[in-house]
Amino acid sequence: MKLHDVVATLEDLPELHLAKGQVGTIVEELDAEHVLVEFADIDGVAYAVEPLPCRKLIQLHHRMALAA
Repeated sequence: MKLHDVVATLEDLPELHLAKGQVGTIVEELDAEHVLVEFADIDGVAYAVEPLPCRKLIQLHHRMALAA
C-alpha cells in the first residue's frame, strides 16, 4: 500500500469508532507495516485520521483487475 491508495478496514475497530468496511485514503506511510489513514464522509469532511497496520486494511481498486 502506498500514499493516496483508497483502503477499507477489514474488521471493526471500536476503540477508534471505525466499523468493518469503512473507506479511507492513505495520507502518510509511517513504516513498512503501518500507514496513516484519513476517513471522510461523502462530502469530504474528515471524521478520523488514524495510524493503522496494513494487515487491518484492504486496498480498493477502481479498475478491472489484470488477468493472473
